[in-house]
Amino acid sequence: MSDSVLDFYEGLAEEYHLLFADWEQSVDRQGAVLDALLRRSGMPPPRRVLDCACGIGTQALGLASRGYAVHATDLSPSAVARAEREARAMHVSITTGVADMRMLDWQVPGTFHVVMSCDNAVAHLLEDSDLEDAANAMASRLVPGGLLVASLRDHSALLEKRPRFTAERVLDTPLGRRVLFQVWDWAVDERQYTVRQFILRQESGIWHTTEHTGVYRLLQPVELEQALTRAGLVDPRWYTPEETGFNQPLITARKP
Repeated sequence: MSDSVLDFYEGLAEEYHLLFADWEQSVDRQGAVLDALLRRSGMPPPRRVLDCACGIGTQALGLASRGYAVHATDLSPSAVARAEREARAMHVSITTGVADMRMLDWQVPGTFHVVMSCDNAVAHLLEDSDLEDAANAMASRLVPGGLLVASLRDHSALLEKRPRFTAERVLDTPLGRRVLFQVWDWAVDERQYTVRQFILRQESGIWHTTEHTGVYRLLQPVELEQALTRAGLVDPRWYTPEETGFNQPLITARKP
């Protein structure tokens, strides 16, 4: 897991915001959506939140701006450094660290009311042992009664269609035009898929192209739910995008 995921997010850290028409607007929107979910679950600010797959801060910054005490960690040092810079630029207070979600129990001190992993990050846990380690480590950082929140792509729908290419998105910005698309390769055993993210940028009339490759597991909701249950968490509940406004299905589970 570590090498492929680390390379993917190290390379993407300085360009991640380009995947959004307006990244700062997305930070605000996702913060609002997750804030509503946490309040409904009895976890209003200033609850302590560990975002253990923070990337450049899309969810962490949104929640911190709403009064949560957020500690943001990620496997990628470059992503964490970018999250720190964005926090300063947005005048938002967070603490940060570099940590592997499978090793939170000894890489991240303290406990939290909420442990969060969004944007399909858990699907990078390619082996069953990785998933078990991450579930146990996330559970270990929760206070009694604490809430785990994770999001996962709808892999059942994807497996049914097995897309090879995502339609391009063309974004016109003050800095020039961007074209975004992905090429998907499916493993023969249908247990994994590889996503190649292409970013084309027009600057001063010249086009520049970058490509970032990520490998994911076709993790099914029942597999994630069972791993969390084996880690000692209870009362798992799934929320659809229609219920929450988040772009992926979300699961919550509690520590007794």
